[in-house]
Amino acid sequence: MNRRVVVTGLGALTPIGNSTEAYWKALCKGKSGAASITHFDATKFKTQFACELKGFDASAHFHRRDARRLDLFAQYAIVVADEAIADSALDMEKIDRLRAGVIWGSGVGGFVTLQEEIMGFAEGDGTPRFNPFLIPKMIIDIVPGHISIKYGLRGINYATVSACASSSHALINAFDYIRMGRADVIVTGGSEAAITETGIGGFNAVKALSQRNDQPATASRPFDKERDGFVLGEGAGAIILEEYEHARKRGATIYAEVGGGAMTADAYHITAPHPDGVGASEVMRLAIEDAKMKVDDVDYINVHGTSTPLGDVAEIKAIQKVFGEAAYQLNISSSKSMTGHLLGAAGAIESVATILAVKNDVIPPTINHSTIDPDIDPKLNLTLNHAQERSVRAALNNTFGFGGHNTSILFKKYNA
Repeated sequence: MNRRVVVTGLGALTPIGNSTEAYWKALCKGKSGAASITHFDATKFKTQFACELKGFDASAHFHRRDARRLDLFAQYAIVVADEAIADSALDMEKIDRLRAGVIWGSGVGGFVTLQEEIMGFAEGDGTPRFNPFLIPKMIIDIVPGHISIKYGLRGINYATVSACASSSHALINAFDYIRMGRADVIVTGGSEAAITETGIGGFNAVKALSQRNDQPATASRPFDKERDGFVLGEGAGAIILEEYEHARKRGATIYAEVGGGAMTADAYHITAPHPDGVGASEVMRLAIEDAKMKVDDVDYINVHGTSTPLGDVAEIKAIQKVFGEAAYQLNISSSKSMTGHLLGAAGAIESVATILAVKNDVIPPTINHSTIDPDIDPKLNLTLNHAQERSVRAALNNTFGFGGHNTSILFKKYNA
């Protein structure tokens, strides 16, 4: 029999809040994190805004020497892992650290470092002068390495890479290992720091980003008829997953239980979703089945909802296919309307939001909606512009990535 898996710690570093508490409060208030880019001069770019972190100070968390050896995506990861571990009240001296691990997700990893080093070489005389920490700063799997070293966690340790589904794959893998009995505790989540010239330029080239430069705060507008692309975000989220009896015996605070999870592929296109949401509908159905629940048991879906013309419609079609008439009893919302799209870290911070919705019986809104899209059923409750209170027995978090990767995770209310 599979073991129960619960959530005992959370960490968040987002464009609308630099802690879990600040993030949740901003979500419920419908705060936008989008503004003009400050990381570099974006005046020549088609998109000149993003959802950057506000007030992040590496010196508050790292010695100057250590900060220089860590790409931003790794700094963000370590900060949220620290918060989540502290929140969980885990005593590392009292757990079996061979049965405690780290599984982390990121889509592009050390993007800042890679760009800086390549640009530095290109601007030189051709003599190769690279930072000896280039490779350790760039590779995605360095994050679980750093976290395991800091806390002495000697169990399962690796990274997942599946574009925007990366951290959700990490979370589902962690869930599976614990319920199968191969670990007791896993630190999981994702981080991303891709707001660079290369990141903005690359997504502009593929025509994925909004170009609403005159109104950045309202640019991320999932389900709105006037949506024109997603807004790039940065940050990290961390979740402590723990076997139920292990958590109960140490008196841990439990946020929610992980009911089930699923992973599928569209097998359709490298960047576009299947127009009928085939992979998305299959992954939600499988996640609900994995949790041994019915569609009527689910009260909320935190959707992928990126604010792209094709993606939003395909996901809504998928929801209606899976839920049928029960879709009209759901709350649906996209927290990307506030945080922007954190790429590989999206699943992590959106799972944090979903877990807190289940715990607090509050649905964060989909902000910036003003014009009804005739391709989206107006009878669906998209939680437009204002948070809503309701009982949340179970909720899904969906994330989909370039390459056709689909994930869905079901969190449910914890009952002893």
